[in-house]
Amino acid sequence: MRVTIAEVALRARVSKATVSRVLNAKPDVDASTARRVRQVIEEIGYVPSARAAGLARGNTRTVGMLVPSMTWPWMGEVLQGVVDTLEAEGYGMLLYTVNRGAESLAQFASHVSANAFDGLLVVEPPHTTNYIAKLHAAGLPVVMIDDRGTHPRFPSVATTNREGGWSAARHLLAGGRSRFAVVTGPRHFGCVGDRLDGFRDALDAAGVRLNPKLVVDGDFTTGGGVAATVGLLGTGLRFDGVFAQNDLSAIGVMRALRDSGRLVPDDVAVIGFDDVPTAAHTEPSLTTVRQPLHQMGATAARLLLDHLTGNAVRDVPLVLPTSLVVRRSAP
Repeated sequence: MRVTIAEVALRARVSKATVSRVLNAKPDVDASTARRVRQVIEEIGYVPSARAAGLARGNTRTVGMLVPSMTWPWMGEVLQGVVDTLEAEGYGMLLYTVNRGAESLAQFASHVSANAFDGLLVVEPPHTTNYIAKLHAAGLPVVMIDDRGTHPRFPSVATTNREGGWSAARHLLAGGRSRFAVVTGPRHFGCVGDRLDGFRDALDAAGVRLNPKLVVDGDFTTGGGVAATVGLLGTGLRFDGVFAQNDLSAIGVMRALRDSGRLVPDDVAVIGFDDVPTAAHTEPSLTTVRQPLHQMGATAARLLLDHLTGNAVRDVPLVLPTSLVVRRSAP
């Protein structure tokens, strides 16, 4: 059930008019009162009615976008897809990061309460799924980009992670590789399990066993790829193909292999995942599973705009296909 402005006013012990003035950042509200109202808004998850806001002041023709950090290597491609689509329809964008954790999220929540934007695109920051779902349930149009296997109960755009892992294994097998290692990402991401399952399925279908001792955890960073590979080499087990579950990890894998005196791809072939711009410029250039990053951003923006203009939007994920990009690390 939608939380109403009357409930906010009751809990904050003020009038509905005062709540409205706080939401619209009017200067004629006592500072302590405004803080109390904002605290209540955050506690009970109040989201002003988009229709009421539109009647009061017209739509903002602005979309909010919430992301964990701008340091993610594929974020630029996704953002460009979003911006290209929004600008073509005369919309602007407000970008929010969660670099400062709870402090950043509280600042973002105040903008939600003040109707700073009409709808929200999300690349999910850690531990915010329930909060985002609450905003959507309260009436804020939301579309998630790269649901990482969480499958939220609101519109989202995802990619074929399982099929991507499968295509990586099939390519390594076709290249004559027979002993495989995997460097995963953080296990709490659903996409990590999907990519591993797809990789293992393709090996099983070919009658090849994936040694669990050669499946090691990474953290989607270059340093994590280096550390994981040092660990793999330390087992003394032989492997001639590595599937790293993102490109940064794959770059770390190649660095550690080179430092150990092994040649890529002569001794060990390496495949990544994402196809970030750097992948084409590594030495050797990186074979990888391409996520359609620009298209994911553009598709999510289109879904949100459709929602804002009253068109029906599907709540099940819209899944875009991955594709294998063959370069020199695994020809």
